[in-house]
Amino acid sequence: MRTDSFALRHIGPKAENLQEMLDTIGVESIEQLIYETLPDDIRLHSPLDLPKAMSEYQYAEHIKKLSEKNRVFKTYIGLGYHQAILPAVIQRNILENPGWYTAYTPYQAEIAQGRLEALLNFQTMVSDLTGMEIANASLLDESTAAAEAMALLHAVRDRKQKKNNVNKFFVSQQTLPQTISLMETRANFLGIEMVVGDHEEFDFSEEYFGALVQYPGKFGQVFDYAEFVENCKNANIKTAVAADILSLVKLQAPGELGVDVVVGTTQRFGIPLGYGGPHAAYFATREEYKRNLPGRIIGLTKDLDGNNALRMALQTREQHIKRDKATSNICTAQVLLAVMAGMYAVYHGPKGLEYIANIVHASTVSLEDKLKSLGFEQLNSAYFDTIHVKAEAEKLKEIAEKNEINFYYPDAESVCISINETTTTDDLNAIVAVFAELAEKQNSEITELSERSAIPQNLERKTEFLTHEVFNLYHSETELMRYIKKLERKDLSLNHSMISLGSCTMKLNAASEMLPLSNPQWGNLHPFVPVEQAEGYQTVLKELEHQLTEITGFSATSLQPNSGAQGEYAGLMVIRAYHEANGEGHRNVCLIPSSAHGTNPASAVMAGMKVVVTKASENGNIDVDDLREKALKHKDNLAALMVTYPSTHGVFESAIREITNIIHENGGQVYMDGANMNAQVGLTNPGRIGADVCHLNLHKTFAIPHGGGGPGVGPICVAEQLKPFLPGNPIIKTGGEQAIGAISSAPWGSSLVCLISYGYIKMLGTGGLQKATEYAILNANYIKERLKDHYKTLYSGERGRAAHEMIIDCRPFKDKGIEVVDIAKRLIDYGFHAPTVSFPVSGTMMIEPTESESKAELDRFCDALISIRQEIEEVSADEPNNVLKNAPHTIHMLTSDEWELPYSREKAAYPLSHLHDNKFWPSVRRVDEAFGDRNLMCTCPPTEEYIEA
Repeated sequence: MRTDSFALRHIGPKAENLQEMLDTIGVESIEQLIYETLPDDIRLHSPLDLPKAMSEYQYAEHIKKLSEKNRVFKTYIGLGYHQAILPAVIQRNILENPGWYTAYTPYQAEIAQGRLEALLNFQTMVSDLTGMEIANASLLDESTAAAEAMALLHAVRDRKQKKNNVNKFFVSQQTLPQTISLMETRANFLGIEMVVGDHEEFDFSEEYFGALVQYPGKFGQVFDYAEFVENCKNANIKTAVAADILSLVKLQAPGELGVDVVVGTTQRFGIPLGYGGPHAAYFATREEYKRNLPGRIIGLTKDLDGNNALRMALQTREQHIKRDKATSNICTAQVLLAVMAGMYAVYHGPKGLEYIANIVHASTVSLEDKLKSLGFEQLNSAYFDTIHVKAEAEKLKEIAEKNEINFYYPDAESVCISINETTTTDDLNAIVAVFAELAEKQNSEITELSERSAIPQNLERKTEFLTHEVFNLYHSETELMRYIKKLERKDLSLNHSMISLGSCTMKLNAASEMLPLSNPQWGNLHPFVPVEQAEGYQTVLKELEHQLTEITGFSATSLQPNSGAQGEYAGLMVIRAYHEANGEGHRNVCLIPSSAHGTNPASAVMAGMKVVVTKASENGNIDVDDLREKALKHKDNLAALMVTYPSTHGVFESAIREITNIIHENGGQVYMDGANMNAQVGLTNPGRIGADVCHLNLHKTFAIPHGGGGPGVGPICVAEQLKPFLPGNPIIKTGGEQAIGAISSAPWGSSLVCLISYGYIKMLGTGGLQKATEYAILNANYIKERLKDHYKTLYSGERGRAAHEMIIDCRPFKDKGIEVVDIAKRLIDYGFHAPTVSFPVSGTMMIEPTESESKAELDRFCDALISIRQEIEEVSADEPNNVLKNAPHTIHMLTSDEWELPYSREKAAYPLSHLHDNKFWPSVRRVDEAFGDRNLMCTCPPTEEYIEA
């Protein structure tokens, strides 16, 4: 065995297993299987043009050398990003722990109680600090959260405003520039007229439905918004506040002013800067808007025994169900980062946060005092952590950078300095020395911090926060380590067993790909530093763009979108910009197959398109005749087709090139959803099938871990004609010559986790990437054949093969009283996360094993499903008290003195012998979904609630 081959470590099945798997499938070779799976006319004729594979050791040396090219200065730029201290106990036990970073989105609540509790802590933290009634479990970044706030306030306009088409939204010019840019991008096609101006001169006209202000403002000024909010209320204008979360420890909570939405980022709660992300945004609002709240909400419910349990609440708001009528296209959240930020609050508690905020504020005040003594004027009358100083920017910048210090220079005559948690007295004195050199004056050092406050008394926080016991119990490392472990044990992640989710590609997230994330040379870079300070990042990001462009067969790539749904939206916005540049801005019809993922129609609506659904044929493929008919009908206004390939049904449709030609012949562009790219890499590509733009899920095909529901990265790759329109950024130049506005806050989105995909491609190389695709297809077809005598496979290709995933039909078991959800819950007893349930076809399971799973694990999974099939035969609809309906079974049930069920404890807990050696125990019984929605509770309940239960 070659110990220096990463592909051998990444790909599950071994050489000695291959022949048995091929025999089971009924082919002589992988080449024959691929021939029988892919249409001939889309196969690539030559291998990908990428460098040869590195070993894991070579890659570790390579990425370390690149990290050393990043020049990590002391940075005080601010603008929504601040260096923070990640407690080592959180770094080691969450960020670097596959029990946390490999988990899937908690749709199966019974095996996600730990993550759900951590997210409930996050929601409670946000609600407490903002003073709002309800918060979600995170969004992508502050700018997208602000845009979602604008969309929510537009959606909840009153009847009169809707009737009178009141569509103006005011944004304070003190708002972060990247947020304004992104909001302008969004407003463009939502029918919203966005007006940027001075909030102190706003006229509160009835033409406006909403307004957003920044707290503190972008230059650090803390404004008193009480009168502004009151005037907005009187004029029936709803208000949103973008607030710095650490400042809310010291400043009056926006909720006390009666605002409607508060948004922001939790990055400075212990999350590395990472050159822009990933960072968990927060979104808090009034409870009356809960059904319009974007993203996920964690709520309290009951299980079958009446015990408290957690779940994702109000899922009917999600795109999977609402599709083009969804409140948002937000799919990926930032769960791993939200968990970390929530744990930062748990570890420090209210007193710890107060200490940190007090030191930050005192350091800022002390700096102001010292700069004033040198003759500099400070412009902010009230501030928390940022001062705005009059100074000759160009000269100051030269001196500062010579001393490896970065400030923010808003104009030629001033500088902004944002102090953070890591700033020491020595750091303050280094800043003072820069100004002393500029002023040509003798420098005197700060020796102790000022006790003066720069926050007016009426704006000081007077209310308590984080009073729940979870924020007051775990302040030693021992206690927090054990609390984190307690939660981890409640969750099923990839470190326990395979997660065979169709459409979600839960593959190995290799440790060698993950380790660089802990390197401060990658973690401590602000996204708005001069690009020459980020040479290591620039090398990685440019090469990753090239790698993805080569893999997709296109001309250019943008890494900015920080989720798959953001990638969809960005791709459609680029198509719209292309049509407008050609004088065809009227093209706004988007054809979408009925089987498409729910984010597709939601993204199309956000891009201002009219969704026209095309039919599927009986075999699950796109109905080409229906597509042609609708393309011809809308040819004068056809903007795009959104197509997933291989199809959502797990099939390489042979008519794909005919389909893309139909769209082009009628003036449209083809957007390919890259959710299933794991079946394409090295064998075919979007350019080959005739697409014009695709997004890629780096958190699927390219090994970024799901983190329990995020982070994700959804870059877009485009053909030559769309290259000029790739998204830009208002601070750092990115994108094409005719760039659309910002899609996410940072110029390159979630740069830190792009290192993972860069490493994945570097270590697999051309041959390994193709082999990974081939083995993903091999594993799926192996499962298909092993299950064929027990479950019907719903769709297959023309030669009888599945792609990288397949759908089994569970609807026939309804005669036995068994629903697909019963099989999903029973799989928990066998130690497995269920495959994707009832998507894209109700009553089915979509299974995707990925290339990372060994034959032994595939067999364990198949054995479990075959055993469950036998259990189904043993039950009847007349006797619902059976092993499937009661699943999952908890250890509390199994150790109870009473056992009145009509089957044995052994059958309930250990239906297969290997489970004795490695048993996963769910911490709750089946949760009551409806109860949780009827009795929504989305913050940590008082301890008495648990006692009563």
